[in-house]
Amino acid sequence: MQTFDGRDGTRLAYHRAGAGEPLICLPGGPMQASAYLGDLGGLSDHRALVLLDLRGTGASEVPRDAATYRCDRQVEDVEALRVDLALDRIDLLAHSAGASLALLYAARHPERIRHLVLVNPSPRALAVDVSDADRRERAELRRSEPWFPGAWAAFERIWSGEPTAADWTAITPFTYGRWDHDARAHAALADRQRNDEAAAIYYGAGAIDPIALRTELAEVPFPTLVVAGEFDVALPPRCAAEFATVFPDAELLVQPRAGHFPWLDDPGLFVDHLVGHLS
Repeated sequence: MQTFDGRDGTRLAYHRAGAGEPLICLPGGPMQASAYLGDLGGLSDHRALVLLDLRGTGASEVPRDAATYRCDRQVEDVEALRVDLALDRIDLLAHSAGASLALLYAARHPERIRHLVLVNPSPRALAVDVSDADRRERAELRRSEPWFPGAWAAFERIWSGEPTAADWTAITPFTYGRWDHDARAHAALADRQRNDEAAAIYYGAGAIDPIALRTELAEVPFPTLVVAGEFDVALPPRCAAEFATVFPDAELLVQPRAGHFPWLDDPGLFVDHLVGHLS
């Protein structure tokens, strides 16, 4: 673990995995510690992963001002990390809600990015509509799996607007391409790794103007890779394709039989494609 100071003096931490050229990695959650990214399916065999713990998560300090948890106010934390690493331009990977922070950074500092990789990005920053019908279609693909009846019933209650707290836990298997021992262990860590106070502020009012952000990203000079899972109910492939059209130079990878964490579902395919894109 290594540390550096954010612009407001908050002490921030990052973790290195592997050797070689740095790849800065922003976690999702929102506001989940970077530990859940692991080595991104073995990507650390090819690149030096720089896994940032966003302020108030993991080994990073809690800021004096909780308002700085808002994602647009964390953009300069990413820039401070770039400066600390003494990199003129960076390769930047972001997962899920972390992609919203990455997009804001890309719009503010486009000249500092060489490659951008967005893994199952949240549709929220670009106001990509994901309908219940889109999610139903993805969920239906899992009908043959033994856990499906209970998880589907929970999804139905969520769609009806009358969920229980237990229903949000019950649909967790839809998040993974394989609901096996490793996926269960990965999911069990999530609540302990997330800063719920920070998560509630991350997308606070005024954080993102999707229309303005789309306009800014339409002019960025770097290549972008959007990775989506075939089974992902958070960003189904149709919606991921719309997401990718925002960028002038974008590639879309829909990973077969993968969920929201594709490096767990088929590490080899995930790594091979990312290495190819980043090279």
